[in-house]
Amino acid sequence: MITIIRNFLANKSPIAHKYMNHDFTNEDDEFIEFDSYIVPESDLEQGQFRMLEVDNRVIIPELTHTRIVISAADVIHSYACPSLGIKADAYPGRLNQASVYINRPGTFFGQCSEICGILHSSMPIAIQ
Repeated sequence: MITIIRNFLANKSPIAHKYMNHDFTNEDDEFIEFDSYIVPESDLEQGQFRMLEVDNRVIIPELTHTRIVISAADVIHSYACPSLGIKADAYPGRLNQASVYINRPGTFFGQCSEICGILHSSMPIAIQ
């Protein structure tokens, strides 16, 4: 869940079944949830990255301390976005967290960095 409390934002990102599921609670206590799947190579547009582009990016405001709470639904995963300095393991039934402070606008790519099964390479992360 994402909640802004005294300029602090939290995002819960459960990882399940070879896609990312994100849910947020905004500052008005509205619950927002969406899934994020890899964009097939045949659907990529000019300038998009193969194996890293997703259909729904996670939007995190800059200049805000953000806590990402991570869990998994099936097997062990690892939520990694190297350009933001995030790498946290996701275990079924457990919560893990990572903190990030984005000080410039941009799109940051990552992926599951745990060999978690046959579609492991199809689990990209895109944060904007």
